[in-house]
Amino acid sequence: MFDSLSEKLERAFKMLKRQGTITEVNVAETLKEIRRALIDADVNYRIAKEFTDSVKEKALGMNVLTSVSPGQLLVKVTHDELAKLMGGEETAIQLTANPTIILMAGLQGSGKTTFSAKLANYFKNKKGKKPLLVACDVYRPAAIEQLKTLGNTLQVEVFADENEKNPVTIAKSAIQHAKANENTVVIIDTAGRLAVNEQMMDEIAALKKALNPQEILFVVDSMTGQDAVNTAKAFNDKLDFDGVVLTKLDGDTRGGAALTIRALVHKPIKFVGTGEKPDAMDVFYPTRMADRILGMGDIVSLVEKAQEHFDVEEARRLQKKIAKSQFDLNDFLQQLQQIKKMGSLKDIASMLPGMGAVKDNDIDEKSFRHIEAIIQSMTLQERMNPQLLNGSRRKRIADGSGTNIQEVNRLMKQFDEMNKMMKLMNNKHALAGLMGKMGKMPFGR
Repeated sequence: MFDSLSEKLERAFKMLKRQGTITEVNVAETLKEIRRALIDADVNYRIAKEFTDSVKEKALGMNVLTSVSPGQLLVKVTHDELAKLMGGEETAIQLTANPTIILMAGLQGSGKTTFSAKLANYFKNKKGKKPLLVACDVYRPAAIEQLKTLGNTLQVEVFADENEKNPVTIAKSAIQHAKANENTVVIIDTAGRLAVNEQMMDEIAALKKALNPQEILFVVDSMTGQDAVNTAKAFNDKLDFDGVVLTKLDGDTRGGAALTIRALVHKPIKFVGTGEKPDAMDVFYPTRMADRILGMGDIVSLVEKAQEHFDVEEARRLQKKIAKSQFDLNDFLQQLQQIKKMGSLKDIASMLPGMGAVKDNDIDEKSFRHIEAIIQSMTLQERMNPQLLNGSRRKRIADGSGTNIQEVNRLMKQFDEMNKMMKLMNNKHALAGLMGKMGKMPFGR
């Protein structure tokens, strides 16, 4: 996400690399490039201008600091202003009632139904709540079936009444059901339209009046840029919602909606959708997002993801094996499979300092499948003792995995290098190198 913006900002900062101090003259061209980068990212021109003016004012006011270079100073100021632009601090959802009612709003195609299910999954698995999903889209039968399918997959209860055409009646019945069945969070998926219209606005306003929800979340496709911001403003004028959910952020290389929606709508971004999987969503942390945009990584989020997916006892076992130089191909395969559970390799790499602007073609997600096929074509003895892999064994493995002997040799060379690096896993530079090597394994078909 934000690849294009990250690259352009990095180029802008390089202009100050050889300067001894920040002055009106030498910072002007850099700020011009920053403003251009923001506008190219679909940031509103007024917001971009105000942003660079604020960066300039703070940077010139801090030029008495001599312990850092002008480039570093400007990066720090830009980082702080980016975080401030996106809201400063994360804004938690308000679980103030039992049950807590969350009303979901948004246009058709924004990912509202899918995100409703993700949110239920989040409350169930991370907050220990008992969620109830409510199907209140009475116009699109597929939406009800979609929610039921998602609920079944996630083992979350779905309340639906295909015979009732009044969404207020359905929602009220669902809340009574929730009280009777001890559901602690009720997530109401409402109807969307292809465009903002009066009927949709009246319907969502009626739901708000009848239910008095604790939270109203507006769901919007981040890839629509300024259109997303304009739609959010229209909804907010009618609903006065509590927060924004940006979906499809993993495909948004520009980032205009994320950067400006807070400033123009005056409502916080609370969650972001980052993929298709049920757990591909995150609480929105403005400071962490600023870190990633500026290539500083996001180690906190990476550690949180690892804690969610990695078994503590297994990690201890592996650590002992690494210490004794006993890390083998079984361990390697297991670690690859654990990393896959954390999300896309490119997204994980972007959380490592210095790897935020890594290109798609530098990290080949398909390489995982080839690596797994090669290792799974080995015998247990070969995985435990890679030194047994002579020429004839490698030829057999290549044939069995649908690859070729060059790819098997390449994997074994990468494994040998990685085995050495695993001994240095406490070093963040070694970890960054490890991710880079895994991503750059040049398997291709």
